[in-house]
Amino acid sequence: MFIDKIDIYVRAGDGGAGAVSFRREKYVPYGGPDGGDGGRGGNIVFVADPSLNTLLAFRYRKKFIAENGDPGRGSKLHGKNGADVIIKVPYGTLIIDKETGKIIKDMSDEEPFVLCRGGRGGWGNRRFATPTRQAPNFAKSGTKGEAREVTLELKMLADVGLIGYPSVGKSSILARISAARPKIADYHFTTLSPNLGVVRTGEDSGFVAADIPGLIEGASEGAGLGHEFLRHIERCRLLLHVVDVSGSEGRDPVEDLRTINRELAGYSAELACRPQIIVANKTDLIDRESADLSGLEAYVSGQGYELIYISAATGENIDRLVRLAAEKLKELPPPKIFVSEYQPEDAYAGGKTRQTIVRRENEKFVVEGEWLINLLGQVNLSDWESLNFFQRVLRKSGVFRMLEEAGCRDGDTVSIYDYEFDYIK
Repeated sequence: MFIDKIDIYVRAGDGGAGAVSFRREKYVPYGGPDGGDGGRGGNIVFVADPSLNTLLAFRYRKKFIAENGDPGRGSKLHGKNGADVIIKVPYGTLIIDKETGKIIKDMSDEEPFVLCRGGRGGWGNRRFATPTRQAPNFAKSGTKGEAREVTLELKMLADVGLIGYPSVGKSSILARISAARPKIADYHFTTLSPNLGVVRTGEDSGFVAADIPGLIEGASEGAGLGHEFLRHIERCRLLLHVVDVSGSEGRDPVEDLRTINRELAGYSAELACRPQIIVANKTDLIDRESADLSGLEAYVSGQGYELIYISAATGENIDRLVRLAAEKLKELPPPKIFVSEYQPEDAYAGGKTRQTIVRRENEKFVVEGEWLINLLGQVNLSDWESLNFFQRVLRKSGVFRMLEEAGCRDGDTVSIYDYEFDYIK
């Protein structure tokens, strides 16, 4: 079974609590506080694995939770950090925020990506000792780890995509030009999932080709299998559009070309402009001298495409097709890499079910909410960039709007737990 889109839930570990402890040793009077800090919670880390080509593993496990950090202990002992959770995905997997639909990361390189960071460990009581407060009897709790629901969507990394109606010979061509061995049979939808093959053009050169199944009329609207697999063509730099010139299925190759190109345009305007080579297959089933192929040649010429006649069954012109594709690829830009659309503050925007309380106490406006405690633990309010991030979160999450609705005006004091500031619209 081929799985190329699935939703999962991930949560990083919480930070461990700081310890409240005092040094107690013989002959050491007034030992003072020695509570250690809590450990950091484990991160959620994604890694692209070249040995994977499907998201099938996530069908059986859709929840990933990292280990919490251990609490601190006496004698200034730091709590153990929580273990990271490493999630392996195929190359070309997009990580998308489920709520906003924005792309967080395109896993198209070997660099690990930390999606959710573990909570910071809380400070032990030794951190709070001062000349005037020499025996603090309190410590800080650790902050909670980040959590979110994401959609994993696989868009295969292939240079060349073989497209066309079912049974035109796409799988046979892939088997001819590469070491891939897809299932080949004379019935529609033999291929139920994309197949990848590496095409060698020299000792150290070549390209990756993908056989994309299920394209029929209505594919861009969900007919057949096309709606599921059109996404895999998006990264292809070149399309080999295969048609059956023998008419063995009773269809007109020109009308097939028009129909499939309409479906590409219906799915994506960018995809409709992708360079194509028209591959006229099954020439072994026709008499080239008597067959009338002028209509096909006129249409292809009018569209500005290149046309090549081949036979996947006999191997006719297969080598020429590979050379033509390789030469074309040299002129084309590298595969598309999807740019991240997601900003860190987006995690706090929108319709998340979190409680925020705004109330007035004398001349001060107090804002409370469990999520704000965790947010304050993640930002450094003495750093200008971190402070700007904090302000953007308050704006996107609607806190500023709630303050204004409660009567807060320019110059009024706002208190969010231990942090106070003057409100300026």
